[in-house]
Amino acid sequence: MKKVFRFIGLIFKGIWKVINFTRLAIVNLFFFAIIAMIYFALTQVESTPPAVQKESALVLNIAGPIVEQSTYVNPMDSVTGSLLGRDLPKENVVFDIVDTIRHASTDDKVTGLVLSLRDMPETSLTKLRYIAKAINEFKATGKPIYAYGAFYNQSQYYLASYADKVLLAPDGAVLIKGYSAYSMYYKTLLEKLDVTTHVFRVGTYKSAVEPFLRDDMSAEAKESATRWVTQLWGAYVDDVANNRRIDAGVLTPSMDEFLSELKQAGGDLAALSKQLGLVDELVTKQQANEAMIEAFGSDGEGGFNAIGYYEYLASLPYDMPGHPDNRVAVVVASGSIMDGDQPRGTIGGDTTAALLKQAREDDSVKSVVLRVDSPGGSAFASEVIRNEVQALRDAGKPVVVSMSSVAASGGYWISMSADKIIAQPTTITGSIGIFSVITTFEKGLNNIGVTTDGVGTSPFSGVGITTGISEGASAAFQMGIENGYKRFISLVASNRDMSVSDVDTIAQGRVWTGKDALAHGLIDKIGDFDDAVALAAQLGNMEQYDVYWVEEPLSPAQQFVQDLMHQVKVSMGLDISSWVPASLLPVAVQIQQQASLIESFNDPKGHYVLCLTCNVQ
Repeated sequence: MKKVFRFIGLIFKGIWKVINFTRLAIVNLFFFAIIAMIYFALTQVESTPPAVQKESALVLNIAGPIVEQSTYVNPMDSVTGSLLGRDLPKENVVFDIVDTIRHASTDDKVTGLVLSLRDMPETSLTKLRYIAKAINEFKATGKPIYAYGAFYNQSQYYLASYADKVLLAPDGAVLIKGYSAYSMYYKTLLEKLDVTTHVFRVGTYKSAVEPFLRDDMSAEAKESATRWVTQLWGAYVDDVANNRRIDAGVLTPSMDEFLSELKQAGGDLAALSKQLGLVDELVTKQQANEAMIEAFGSDGEGGFNAIGYYEYLASLPYDMPGHPDNRVAVVVASGSIMDGDQPRGTIGGDTTAALLKQAREDDSVKSVVLRVDSPGGSAFASEVIRNEVQALRDAGKPVVVSMSSVAASGGYWISMSADKIIAQPTTITGSIGIFSVITTFEKGLNNIGVTTDGVGTSPFSGVGITTGISEGASAAFQMGIENGYKRFISLVASNRDMSVSDVDTIAQGRVWTGKDALAHGLIDKIGDFDDAVALAAQLGNMEQYDVYWVEEPLSPAQQFVQDLMHQVKVSMGLDISSWVPASLLPVAVQIQQQASLIESFNDPKGHYVLCLTCNVQ
């Protein structure tokens, strides 16, 4: 009888499982249906991109960071990112911005350009210069360009300086602070925590490990950083001074000179900006609107005839391939270099190599542009990518590297085997060196009464985070790093047609600008992305060609979630970063950046080719 009841019980239990599964399935389907309805309701307006119906000004109202390639952020990362102040409304691909401005310059319905950049964060000078090139092309058509802002940060003002007229709020200011290279240092903290840091490096100027060894920047690192920071600042000053037709000294006063000038202006930063020629007029928002109505006409609702950047971008027609058998492939390598497959926003050794392999195996691709924007990372992953660059060349397909803001250390490693390397004068590159950092905790554990003991089968068996590293193991690690450095400079020498000794002289971890890199033979030519594409086409013997962006697409599910999260934030005003006190936000951002750096350390051998101070904005 018990067996019968047990059998009946199993039947009912099975039926209940089926019912429960069905119930959960129906609930989940209903939930996703609701989500889909909300999604399509929110995107209904955007599903039919608005075109310019009447003559209007294009308002360049960029919000969020300017990037080389858009990234995918899953929902949980989006929430945690917001808490750390890094979840900005949008990512803006620099090539989209340039293409949009160029299209507007030939659009008869677009009568002018208004730079409204208050939500654009600080951006590297190299990217700004590429956007400025498009603004100058727009200006060459004779269409007027205005800039208006209550405040201009340094990057916003750089682009604003290209306008025909720069307007500033009477209570506003132009906030120019110059460029700098600062790092956080942990030596004393690690000592207080009884953490032992084992550092292995080659390169007098390889400052990436200094935060673990010092409480300040070494004299060698300061010497190197001073040179390239000064060159970047000089380029910024020269560009702005030429645009505004003012003396460069206006932008580089000493503190005493600035305080004296500010005192004469009664402490009024806006008045001082006008007095120095940084802006043309001090106007309220209402007065600025009246000026725009006068220039571009009234929209009948109190504003001027205008279309925003995002609306105009969405209305642009898709460029149909005109030469499908002749293509210049573009592969973007942006972010820290990590081993394995990695999502957008970082450079996965296997991921990027696969994209290059895809270009190599595509018969329609005759040449390749590798767009590099990276301070480096894993030495192993860098070599995986470089091998695929070499494979492209061996297959008879020329490779041109286009260096963006930074292509240093590992960023240079993946570049050096290209047929040609092109960089901007303000590109940060070089940093040819290698290091490894291992932290162990035997001292701290001993202090609280925890010891580690046992036996092993080899001299390396006892090496670990709780036991420390023996002198012999340390010597072995250092020899491995020295071998890695020799390989690095030997590869540079063979690919750049230089002697190893000459490479060593300009290597040692030293950072160079594109201008200096050209003089030292590390690159072939000064130019931007457009020049790189043109050169790649020339090397591929193509007079007419299409540009083909090789990238790993988001899956339909990822794209759905990405768009949905964006719509929720924009439509519902979700901004979790507002929950963080403003005074803590900069600290949170720095902590997040340091945490992201540590997360990127995944080289199988622990060997890194990375420049920590190279990302300057």
